[in-house]
Amino acid sequence: MMKKPTSSYIFWTGMLLLFVPGLLHAYLLMPFPGSQNIEAIKLCYYLEKIILPLRIAGALVILWYLIKYFTNNRRWGKIVKVTILVLGLSSFYITDFAFKASTMFEEPKTIKFADAVANKVPESYIVLGVVRNGVAKAYPLVYLGYHHKVQDNVGDLPVLVTYCTMCRTGRVYSPVIDGKRQTFRLVGARHYNAIIEDESTGTWWYQATGEAAVGPMQGSYLKELPYEQSSLGAWLNKHPGSLILQPDGHFKSDYDDLKDYDVKQAVDRDSTIKNKDSLIRKSWILGVIIDKQPKAYDWRKLTKTCLLNDRLGTTPLLISLEDDDHTFHVFSRQVNGKTLTFKQDTTGRFTDNETASTWNWEGKCISGASKGRQLAVVQAYQEYWHSWQHFHPGTLFWK
Repeated sequence: MMKKPTSSYIFWTGMLLLFVPGLLHAYLLMPFPGSQNIEAIKLCYYLEKIILPLRIAGALVILWYLIKYFTNNRRWGKIVKVTILVLGLSSFYITDFAFKASTMFEEPKTIKFADAVANKVPESYIVLGVVRNGVAKAYPLVYLGYHHKVQDNVGDLPVLVTYCTMCRTGRVYSPVIDGKRQTFRLVGARHYNAIIEDESTGTWWYQATGEAAVGPMQGSYLKELPYEQSSLGAWLNKHPGSLILQPDGHFKSDYDDLKDYDVKQAVDRDSTIKNKDSLIRKSWILGVIIDKQPKAYDWRKLTKTCLLNDRLGTTPLLISLEDDDHTFHVFSRQVNGKTLTFKQDTTGRFTDNETASTWNWEGKCISGASKGRQLAVVQAYQEYWHSWQHFHPGTLFWK
């Protein structure tokens, strides 16, 4: 008696179409071992667009197989195929929920702010601060670090306040593209940096640089907005009327997972590293970019220096850390065409050698010949060394 064909290759083709694209997509967009070092953002982008059609095709192929050939299998063949199919279906939980960025890191359910009187956030927490026409708002890193982004307004200014804990990158962007305010979703991560997508064009943007990596806007950049990173206490000293983002009680355990993230380096948590001044992947650096030339400063060495007169290209820089060792400032040292050289005095303020004037942490001269003058602020970033190196190739390094 001739054996009826089982045509198993049809079953396995259907399984391949139904499950593999989703698993590959999840693997490449989450920080699984080896996944983030692959240049695969375009693959991820186009794969996401064809996953559903492939799944439909795969489901139809499997259905066809089950109707026409499944009964031809022997008992163990049926058990194996049913088991594999059940396991495959369970993978939908992994690809479409468990490792889906937008469900792992939800948007705040309520965005609530409080003034300094009603505030419940400890002043030791590090914040990203934004000011617009006299309105100041502070966004604590431990909350941003879980949510990755908060879409808000500072006064009349729409803002997209972002943070990626894998890179230690805080950035504030305008969510307006071609005159239209966008809503952004968290897609996943590439090169350990968050990828966000705007609603209208479907473009994928790197959080660390604001660059459109793939999609209709590829090659363009989100408009970066100025911000400061400081301890909440230092921020309130400068902006006592600031509003502070309060924690959303729905995510308390997620915030607790980031305890001390904002103030303690990974190198200090690693007992195997004897020399805590070693430069490792997650060492903090302070980064500056002038005329497209990036430069990095070892954070641990800056905390020992506190104040540094430096130069990047033709721009003389003043880099300073406040007494809390977390609030940093970068200014241009050029005032009225003259380059000033600074030193810190016993009060914690700093003076310049050329005019013997005294300046505060806002870069404003409060006494002396230059009283009333303002140092130009240079946008600076605190970041992990591995991230700064990757997104700013050719960076200089201060030693």
